[in-house]
Amino acid sequence: MTTEPMIPTAVLDEVRRDLRPVRPLPAPLVRALVVLPVGLALLAGLPLFWGLRRNIGELAPWASWGLSGLESLAGLLIVGAALSEAVPGRRLSARAVTATLFAGALVPITLTLVTSWLAPAEESPAVRIRFAIECFDQIAVWAMPAVAVPAWLAARAWPERPAVAGAFYGLGTGVMADAGARLFCWVSSPLHVLLSHGGAILAVTICGAVVATLIDRRRPRPTISDRGRG
Repeated sequence: MTTEPMIPTAVLDEVRRDLRPVRPLPAPLVRALVVLPVGLALLAGLPLFWGLRRNIGELAPWASWGLSGLESLAGLLIVGAALSEAVPGRRLSARAVTATLFAGALVPITLTLVTSWLAPAEESPAVRIRFAIECFDQIAVWAMPAVAVPAWLAARAWPERPAVAGAFYGLGTGVMADAGARLFCWVSSPLHVLLSHGGAILAVTICGAVVATLIDRRRPRPTISDRGRG
């Protein structure tokens, strides 16, 4: 009598042919450092391209570049959570998923309220809709292409829940883009920021989830053609 499982010879041969040495993935936060240049580009690129907010002088350096730097760091950490979720066997708990989504919403909201308190500025009703559309477009146009970098990193790990991982790195990228946007958008009205900037972050989050799902559907699945023979 033997206690070894009865595995077909063809299956064992297929496994042996596929065995080859691979380089282990670095820790998720280490891999997230690859996204650091993207975060810096979003942080500095948006205000340099569109110009600094006209009331930048009303904000101390810690309240302008300092808080934006913290927001960019928060976005990078969320991308790190996405890369952890992407590794099979490391899926985040429901509590961790909720906490990450909550943090992704809380950081921009908190900075909006602080900025509104330090440098209150509202647009006139005549341009309110136009300004909202412009800010949404500018954030989305910069952030959505940037999603490609964390999407590539996550896809290499083969996530079990691609939509969750994609939503996380989309959220993190959107938060990093908002960090740069608050340096060129002079409007500090909470309604404008929450609807326009928040809407752009939400759109990038959805974009990440969709991209991750499409990548997962198009990648080849491992199959064993000779299963059961031998």
